[in-house]
Amino acid sequence: MTITSFPGKTLEGPGQAPQRASRRRRTNWTPSRGRCQPGYAHHESEKDGGAVEGAGERLREVQQPLKEAYRRDPGQAAITLRARGELGAEQISCSVATGQALAVAGLHPATGGDGSLACSGDMLLQALVACAGVTLRAVAASLRIPVAGGTVHAEGDLDFRGTLAVSKDAPVGFTAIRLSFELDTEATEEQIATLLRLTERYCVVYQTLAHPVPVRASAAAQAV
Repeated sequence: MTITSFPGKTLEGPGQAPQRASRRRRTNWTPSRGRCQPGYAHHESEKDGGAVEGAGERLREVQQPLKEAYRRDPGQAAITLRARGELGAEQISCSVATGQALAVAGLHPATGGDGSLACSGDMLLQALVACAGVTLRAVAASLRIPVAGGTVHAEGDLDFRGTLAVSKDAPVGFTAIRLSFELDTEATEEQIATLLRLTERYCVVYQTLAHPVPVRASAAAQAV
């Protein structure tokens, strides 16, 4: 998997510093045929340094007791997250409860869908965007690096011949994912490189995609 974590720079290992500094870090991309639409996230925040420092203090106050508890008893940190979906009765779909709303996923237009339902591939990219954005925000607050706002973009390449069983040589799943940030910040090159490196390191979804874990599936008939 190739993940570009900074505009114009492809990372082959840990985060690397960008080549030049500017106040707005911009990414120019255009989704093309054969790609899922990129996920988007936009982060708004206070623009004064006092607010940034205050956010960092509040984060430390909340997280410090948790960290101490996890050091005393590592078992407290081991949590199993769960998701549940309901198969559509009248259409090819699956409804997933997100905690805030019900997301109904269906076929991508490239596989016969009409585009009215969410694409699960897009949802995967959106999960990456959300996780990376929150992680970067938390790292910036913790290190008191001022980030007034910005956007996070993710895009992934798919060959739909794979999932449609058109070609055995075509892979099923993303062949490449690119993640980029456009930050409104006065931070130095070194600070931005640190933000990127730590976001990569501590973003749960990024690490899961970059270092895949074993996945086991099972099925059973419902009891009557």
